[in-house]
Amino acid sequence: MSAGIVFFVVMTALAVAGSIVTVAAKNPIRSAVGLLLTIVGIAGLFLRLSAEFMAAIQLIVYAGAVVVLFVFVIMLLGPDAAAVPSGAPKARLSRIVAGVLMALIAAGALGYFVATKPVRKLLLPASPEYGTVELVGRELFTRAIVPFELATALLIVAVVGAIAVARSRHRGSRRKVVETPTRMFHGPLIARDAQRPLRKESA
Repeated sequence: MSAGIVFFVVMTALAVAGSIVTVAAKNPIRSAVGLLLTIVGIAGLFLRLSAEFMAAIQLIVYAGAVVVLFVFVIMLLGPDAAAVPSGAPKARLSRIVAGVLMALIAAGALGYFVATKPVRKLLLPASPEYGTVELVGRELFTRAIVPFELATALLIVAVVGAIAVARSRHRGSRRKVVETPTRMFHGPLIARDAQRPLRKESA
């Protein structure tokens, strides 16, 4: 077994394990760490395909920007950003619908793969500028400019919505301090000093 195959197996296992942690983890921070592992595994697969520029972009854009944005939003929401309790009927119904839908999609994809016979196609020779920074930049700012800007707007809307949710939750969770006649200070009252009021010192 060559070193390239070992590297491919390790990166594939890292990407699959990270994706499972992202979906299965109940803690949102652990989900973000799983997403980071998946991105690192995909970057390693790009390296195996001799696409060094795509691997660098994968780490810089996704691991260095998108995951940091997700962690920022999770920290902004605080510990209340966990999932809905499993006993809630809405959460249970949504999970059942999502599971059935994913099972149907997987069954349809498997049936289509079995029904169609794979046909070998020879790949055309790549141009000398294939995979270069110039070609990626030209495609990004010409043909892919609309999806690129839509992804940017989507991230901005997600951050603004997270901030709005966090502000509303913090406003609703403020505790009202009820003043009582026997309460003179906002701090705790020590039992041994309850019957000993403070005396005024003579000047």
